[in-house]
Amino acid sequence: MLKVTFLLACCHDGLCYGLWRNWCTQLLLRTTAMRIRSVSSVSMCGISICSVSYSVFHRGLFRTICGVSNSVLQRDLLTSVKTNDRRSPVVMLSTKVTPSGVTTQKISKGITFYVNECMVPPASTGPAGRPRPLLLMLPWLGSHTNAQAKYFEMYLRAGFDVLVVESNVSTFLWPRWGLEYSLQLLDLLESERFSRQALLIHAFSIGGYTFAQLLFHLSRDVERYRGLTNRIQGQIYDSLVIGSLEHMAIGVSRNVFPRFETLVRCTSLLYFQVFKRQTVDYFNTSIDAFRNTPVTAPALFFSCDNDALSDPESLQELQEYWRRRGITVVSKRWAESIHAGHLRVHPQEYLSFLDNYLCSLKMTPLKAKM
Repeated sequence: MLKVTFLLACCHDGLCYGLWRNWCTQLLLRTTAMRIRSVSSVSMCGISICSVSYSVFHRGLFRTICGVSNSVLQRDLLTSVKTNDRRSPVVMLSTKVTPSGVTTQKISKGITFYVNECMVPPASTGPAGRPRPLLLMLPWLGSHTNAQAKYFEMYLRAGFDVLVVESNVSTFLWPRWGLEYSLQLLDLLESERFSRQALLIHAFSIGGYTFAQLLFHLSRDVERYRGLTNRIQGQIYDSLVIGSLEHMAIGVSRNVFPRFETLVRCTSLLYFQVFKRQTVDYFNTSIDAFRNTPVTAPALFFSCDNDALSDPESLQELQEYWRRRGITVVSKRWAESIHAGHLRVHPQEYLSFLDNYLCSLKMTPLKAKM
């Protein structure tokens, strides 16, 4: 408790203090049993606790997250994960039909499903009646829908359905929450609505870490998730955050708290040092799961040499390691570009590499659709 208070004292300036205070409030609610009579609004980067009048919070039970009562699975990284077959219903919080024929379905806070209602599935996906492919998009931290749309609209025009799963700071700062989040995502991908769709992964920046947490579960129970693993036909990584722990801290500070970059970076590193067992050890395990991924589908990497969040040597070493494992790796590396902004800076080269990659997967090329 004293350590948490000390961290709060370091983050004393305006918005940064409020965000850290709310995150630590969530941490206390998750790890202790307490009775709350009223909470009007407690939020932390996309996760909110809304209008709680009289609820019991204890380990293993965290009610009214995102306004939806939900029993959250508690799983420790160092214990075995239960693999009983369960199917959680897909709860649509809202549905919106756009003039372009794309239906937007808000599944939960941070998860949005874009459904093609008017376009026929691409001919290359297989025989008639087979569902169109699904793009699992894992955007960069703090991204807005308008920025995400520049990417997922290309896939919609090419005949894909799109599932956007956003990352948030709380699941990064407390990795066990991220493992729970990724486990819920696995349940969603195995639900009846998505279970027959071929998958294409497109992860940006720290979204690659979110996918690494999902890979942790896949590698823990290979047989259970073999069907889902085989459905993944391709994996694309744009500006993957890789290297030291400081690279990850820089990623958080620049993408979410740019006005307090130095303060948040130093505070994050101190926090990781204080809570090493609850953070760094989890990071290392998830990174190892990513390095030794059970997914052997061809991979495409976009990167640049001037990216402070991604170490070029570490990325190159990862790519060579995957090639030695038999994974087909294609890479486009620029001398200068912008983190998670390569499409904006180098649109023609970006789309050309993406189009050729999708053609190699026998998926619909984007070139003719744009």
